[in-house]
Amino acid sequence: MALYTNKVEWRGEHNGYTWCQNGTEMAFSAPPDLYGHTDVMTPEDAFVAAGNTCYHMMVLWAMQRFKVNLISYQCEAVGEVEEHIDKTSWFKTLTLNPKLLISGTPVEVVKRALDLALKYSTICQSLKSEVIVNPTILVQ
Repeated sequence: MALYTNKVEWRGEHNGYTWCQNGTEMAFSAPPDLYGHTDVMTPEDAFVAAGNTCYHMMVLWAMQRFKVNLISYQCEAVGEVEEHIDKTSWFKTLTLNPKLLISGTPVEVVKRALDLALKYSTICQSLKSEVIVNPTILVQ
């Protein structure tokens, strides 16, 4: 079983600093609309990025597995927060909008590979949020 660790430290006001087990470290803050600061990672940014980056790595794996000639890939992710009357909130959805340019592979095969990428995305499968994938597949 794999274990991942993270450490955070409070740095005054709504500022923090984090260290990841892979050596990455950075400042973070609450979002500006929640008394945080701009130009640093927020937990909300990290949440959306976690889903998007994990899906990205699984897309690359699936494209290799299905022998898809992938020419380019980019994906915009949008996390929709639902706020409740008691001031609690949660990410209701995480929408992934991958855009792929492929060559020499039927679109149906690419769609199957994208489905498999979602199935094997550890982060996306761990979320209580609904994960929606809206691909745009362009054939060269």
